[in-house]
Amino acid sequence: MSYYVRLMWREDVAQVTDIDREAFPTLWPPANYRHELQNQLAHYIVAYDDHRAVGEHGRQYIVGLTGFWIIAGEAHIINIAVRQPYRRQGIGELLLISLIDLAIEKDAQLITLEVRASNNAAQSLYYKYGFTIKGIRRGYYSDDREDAIIMTMEEIYSASFQERLNILKQAHSKKWGIALYQIVH
Repeated sequence: MSYYVRLMWREDVAQVTDIDREAFPTLWPPANYRHELQNQLAHYIVAYDDHRAVGEHGRQYIVGLTGFWIIAGEAHIINIAVRQPYRRQGIGELLLISLIDLAIEKDAQLITLEVRASNNAAQSLYYKYGFTIKGIRRGYYSDDREDAIIMTMEEIYSASFQERLNILKQAHSKKWGIALYQIVH
């Protein structure tokens, strides 16, 4: 596998917006990533395919993205999205691992998110990494009034969490052939 992660650049906005619209077609309006890049609270990471380029300048082909805001010591995940043809290849998990590492680097005390009640695959991934259910937001999603489950990962600096994270990184690396989890800044 030739997927790597780095911070999102301004040149990525068009591709990232396409991925966002594909993954979340009923959410309106779509995120304004150009504005998000100027937001000091926001942090976005992209995964790219190192063997594929796009455009006349041979830019990296973005296959997924994730982002979070840090507010009052809490990293709140905004989204995790992967292009349809690249799903089920470990990229969403790669993005989650990278997000956790960056949130720790940015001194977040905990990580939280909302996930659709019907999104069992995402919930399973979050459970695997130590998120627990903290509540429900009734009718949260504007497109269909589906409930959102609030999930939180606490004690991210504890030795037990760090050990678990390293074991999960090793398992992910072994399964998907990723040797490097460092975010290129």
